[in-house]
Amino acid sequence: MKNKMIRTLTLLFVCTLTLTAATAQEPTAQDQSLVPMKAVYSPAEGIGVQQGVMRRDPSDIIKVADLYYVWYSKGPQSSGYDATVWYATSPDGHQWTEKGVAIEKGTPGSGSWDEASVFTPNILVAEGKYWLFFSGISANMKVKPDTKIGLAVADSPDGPWTKLESNPVLKGGDDPKKFDSHLIDDACLIVRDGKYWFYYKGRQLGKSPAQTQLGVAIADKPEGPYIKHPSNPVIPGNHEVLVWPQGKGVAALIGTVGPKSITHSIMFSEDGVNFTKTHTVANVPTAAGAYRPEAFTDSGKGERIQWGVHIGKRKGSLPFIERFDLVPSEK
Repeated sequence: MKNKMIRTLTLLFVCTLTLTAATAQEPTAQDQSLVPMKAVYSPAEGIGVQQGVMRRDPSDIIKVADLYYVWYSKGPQSSGYDATVWYATSPDGHQWTEKGVAIEKGTPGSGSWDEASVFTPNILVAEGKYWLFFSGISANMKVKPDTKIGLAVADSPDGPWTKLESNPVLKGGDDPKKFDSHLIDDACLIVRDGKYWFYYKGRQLGKSPAQTQLGVAIADKPEGPYIKHPSNPVIPGNHEVLVWPQGKGVAALIGTVGPKSITHSIMFSEDGVNFTKTHTVANVPTAAGAYRPEAFTDSGKGERIQWGVHIGKRKGSLPFIERFDLVPSEK
């Protein structure tokens, strides 16, 4: 009887361990399953390859009524340092109609901070208005790239857009030791805990593009002021900025440039500041913008991104916009 009781207790203990292990491996609301991912690509008809035309650095995508909207840099050369901000709409995310210019450069000869180029736009929807963030560069050839981030507001996603008099809303650090003392670029906004979280990339003076890092600034209002977080940089290597609310935390897609330990991946943070790697991503998109339906709701119910657009590259053509879909991949 004693041996039988011992065998029974042992069996119950093993079953309990097995059940606990299985439960621990179940995907949480935050990670949505830790299976490896991959990006698959298809044309974004209407904003794809065009001879002599560059389209790059797409914003994240919003849906207004029955249409998806995206903004991007457009110009005559590969670089974004001679561009204006354009936009396009789509009923399905595959077929796009280019609508025209959203943000123009600053007045030529004015010496304004955005006189030479406006580029890398991104969108925030808040307080019944549309807030379009964009990077700008001056015509000062002695300090280049002299990037800052500005903001324009409109009552409709089709504009017209009014640049804020308080522009730029975010500038690089004055201290040469700061991670963003050389340049800042590439805004990405989410609403979290009733505040506006503004993720951006920065590069320190004397550092290479491969040493770009990710920071965050936070404001109580869409127009700011945006206060840089004391923990910056929050991701120590990320040349492109794409974040989204996932569960009650924040996830970030890491591209091809940066430390090998985090590139080609998705990272997750419960507090929006301290990130750890959760997924690998094969064939990762370049400078992507995604459809993020919970980005501005502060609902705590965000899910992993499913699709978006990124910079497509093809030999013999300037950069163009291409669609990606993020799907599970076998190990």
